Amino acid sequence: MTIASFALRAAIHVVNAAGCAFGCAGVRPVVLEERSVLEEAQHETGLADFGGEEFRPGLRLLMRDLEGEAGLTLAGRFAARHDTVSLLTQRLRLAEDRRRHPAIAEQEIRRPLFIVGLPRTGSTLLHHLLGQDPASRAAQAWEVMAPSPPPKRATYATDPRIARAARDLAWLDRLAPAFKAIHPLGPRLPLECMAITSYAFLSQRFPTMYRVRGYQAWLERQPLRPAYEFHRRFLQHLQWRAPGAWWVLKAPSHAHGLDALLATYPDARVVQTHRDPVSVLASTASLTAALRGAFSDDIDLAEIGRDATRHWAIGLERMMRLRRARGFARAQFFDVHYHELVRDPLGVIARLYVHFDIPLSAAARERMRRHLGDYPKDRHGPHAYSLATFGLDPQALRARFRSYYEHYSVPVEADSRGDGGPQPLRPRPERVPV
Repeated sequence: MTIASFALRAAIHVVNAAGCAFGCAGVRPVVLEERSVLEEAQHETGLADFGGEEFRPGLRLLMRDLEGEAGLTLAGRFAARHDTVSLLTQRLRLAEDRRRHPAIAEQEIRRPLFIVGLPRTGSTLLHHLLGQDPASRAAQAWEVMAPSPPPKRATYATDPRIARAARDLAWLDRLAPAFKAIHPLGPRLPLECMAITSYAFLSQRFPTMYRVRGYQAWLERQPLRPAYEFHRRFLQHLQWRAPGAWWVLKAPSHAHGLDALLATYPDARVVQTHRDPVSVLASTASLTAALRGAFSDDIDLAEIGRDATRHWAIGLERMMRLRRARGFARAQFFDVHYHELVRDPLGVIARLYVHFDIPLSAAARERMRRHLGDYPKDRHGPHAYSLATFGLDPQALRARFRSYYEHYSVPVEADSRGDGGPQPLRPRPERVPV
């Protein structure tokens, strides 16, 4: 830890200690209340039109849970309020841009490619590599974080928002220093779609960052078509003056809304990534713990493990049901196994391009190869995690996810099993192809 980082952590500790003193006195120095954040966003922008009302139920529940059950430190309360107001101000500006420039609404989103599947399955690596193709269009972190005004192709690589995004991401690095070893972030790296749907307040991003279990349960019951309709409008906005031949997009949370995604984008191409859920869940739980630890001192690791297990069991079952129902559209899907991707990423991508009939240029191959050299695995140190830390039992998990192992011939990883090497579970005779 550098001297500057140590000083920052010490300052945060002092702020949080003050927050405890305020709390004991019954004082809330940072207000987490729906009307207050709406009014601040409107005051900051001088605008009133949020571009739709689909976000309001989610915002209301999120603010209730941030106040009531998230256990935020004072620094966490500041961060949560700043984050919420920022999302609302961007909504206001997006709506104003759309009003002033009707051509944004005329943009067509053709055959976007979505990467879905469990988190920690190589989907980020695949997303970043596909984003290196000069013909593709990925939503980079800087433009997702500050989408207004719409980016321009001529200044796309030099936009001043890139530097601002780098500073904001540096704050996350200081608050959650372990996070960069788990998930790479950078202003010009692609960002997940759940950052886009967070503007609709229908996003798994919030339960990952904060303990908002009421919001999480509500989100899992919601029809997600409004989130994807907003997602489509967001892509139109980014594409208007900085187009590409096709979008490459990614979020594990699409597992819970794949039906809404395909209703919004009927011609979407879908890549599903696969890995042993036992390894996935421990890694996913550690990511959640690292993020929540930046905003709260009250982290229940066993609860995080239980919630991750339940949440992703629901998501996988929804995807399996949908793919069975859409068996006639198998050409719309392509499956990627984690170990194959890690062993031969460019070979997997070559097969993916053939499957979807996408031309793979020499320039794309070279940029992908260069990216692999620039961003090696574990460049920020290894990501250490264990099942026991989160109260997870490998045998119980393997039984719970057995149908997933069998349907997709997913190998059991040695680290999660404690013996030899990866080997697939033996499929039952009645296995249904998906």
